[in-house]
Amino acid sequence: MFLVFILGILLGGLGVWFATGHYKHRFRQAVEDRQLLEQEKQIVLEFMHNMVEAVGDGASRTELFNRIVHAAVLSTGALSACIFERTGGNTLRGAAMEGLFPPQRRISKKASKAAATRSGYIEWALKSSELQMGEGIIGDVAKTREAVLIEDATTDPRVVQHEDPALAVRSLIVSPIIFRDELLGVLAVANRNDGLSFNRTDVSLVVSLAEHVGLAIHNSRMLSIQLEKNRLDLDLELASNIQGLLLPSTFPASEKIDFAAIYRPAQKVGGDLFDVFALSDNRIGMAIADVSGKGISGSIPMAICQTNLRHCAKALSSPAAVLNEVNSVMYDSMRSDMFITIIYAIIDLNEDTLTFARAGHELPLIIRGSDDDEPKIIQVSGEGMAIGLAPEAIFSEVIKDQCIPFRPLDTLILYTDGVTETTNR
Repeated sequence: MFLVFILGILLGGLGVWFATGHYKHRFRQAVEDRQLLEQEKQIVLEFMHNMVEAVGDGASRTELFNRIVHAAVLSTGALSACIFERTGGNTLRGAAMEGLFPPQRRISKKASKAAATRSGYIEWALKSSELQMGEGIIGDVAKTREAVLIEDATTDPRVVQHEDPALAVRSLIVSPIIFRDELLGVLAVANRNDGLSFNRTDVSLVVSLAEHVGLAIHNSRMLSIQLEKNRLDLDLELASNIQGLLLPSTFPASEKIDFAAIYRPAQKVGGDLFDVFALSDNRIGMAIADVSGKGISGSIPMAICQTNLRHCAKALSSPAAVLNEVNSVMYDSMRSDMFITIIYAIIDLNEDTLTFARAGHELPLIIRGSDDDEPKIIQVSGEGMAIGLAPEAIFSEVIKDQCIPFRPLDTLILYTDGVTETTNR
C-alpha cells in the first residue's frame, strides 16, 4: 500500500507538471497568434491608409497599381510582387510589378539576350503578355476566385520556372482581387526575403490586402468617372455658352418686318441653328438648320455650317447657289452618318418677295394675312437634299430657288423636328 501511495503521488505530480507545461505552450501560442493578428491589422491599416491617400490624391491608375505592389512587398516581406488587371471578359494583363517578378510564360533565349537589361525585359514581357482565365497559376486563381499558397513552388507544375536563377520561384501566394462579386484582377507575391516559405499567416495577410485593393480600385474608378463627368459638364457648359454666342441676340432693324425666335435644346448643347442677318438695306438673309444627332457631336458641324453659310451669302445672291457652295465645302469633311438639313431664304422688303432654297429641311409655312378674310396657312414645297449626303454634281441638280410673294400681314414660320416630334397627352 505504501509503494502504491507513493507511486500515485509521483504520477499525480507528473500529471500536474505535464498539464502546466501544456498550458504554458498554449498560452505562448495564443500570445504569438495575437501578436501576429495585431501585426497583420497594423499592416492592413497602413495599407488602407496608403490606398485612401492615393485615391484621394487623384493618383492615376498606373500610379495606384505601383503603390499596391510596393505595399504588398513591404507588408509580406516578399522579394517581388505583381498585379494582373482584368482587361476583358477572360483576359488578364500585368499592370504593375515590384522587384523581378518571374514572367508567367517562358522567355526565349534569343529575346532574353536581345533585352537591354534583364529587369527592363521582364517588365516589358509582363505588361505586353496576356493571360487567359485558367492559364497557369494566375489564370487558375482568376477562374476559381480562390487564393492559393504554394509553399514549395519548385515541385508545382503550374509554376513556370526559368533558367535564370534570379527568376527562380521558391514560394508563391496568389489571391484574386474581387469587389462586389466582380473579379478585378489578381495579386501575386513571390519568394520571402528571408529564404523561408510563405505560410498560412502570410496567405491571410495577402487575402486581406487583396480585399482592400479591390475597394481601392473601385473607388479610384468611381473617382475617375466623377472627375470625367465634371470635366464633361464643364465642357458642355462652355460649348453651350459658345453656341449661345453663335445664335443671334438681335435682329436687323426695320419698320417693315418683325422677328421672333425660340430655341430650347434637348440637351445642354443642341444640333439646331437659326440665323438672321442683313445683306443690304432692304435684303435680309435668314436660315434654319438641323444636324443629325444631338449634343457636342452635332454642335461642331453646325457651327462650321453657320460660318460657311455667312461667308457664301456675302458672295452669292441665290439661296440655292449658297447652299450648293456650303455642301461643296463640307461634303468631304463630314462623317458618312452625318448630314445637315437647312433652309436658307432671302427676304426682299422692296419687292415683297421671299426667295428660298430647301436642303431636306421641314417645309416652311406661310400664313397669308388679310384685313378682311381669315388668315390662310400654306405649306410651301421645295426640292433639295440634305448637306453632306451627295457630292456637288448630284446636289446641284436637285437644289432649286423658289420665289413667292411675301407681303405685309404675311408670316413666315420656320421650325425644326423639335417641334414636329414634340407630343402632349
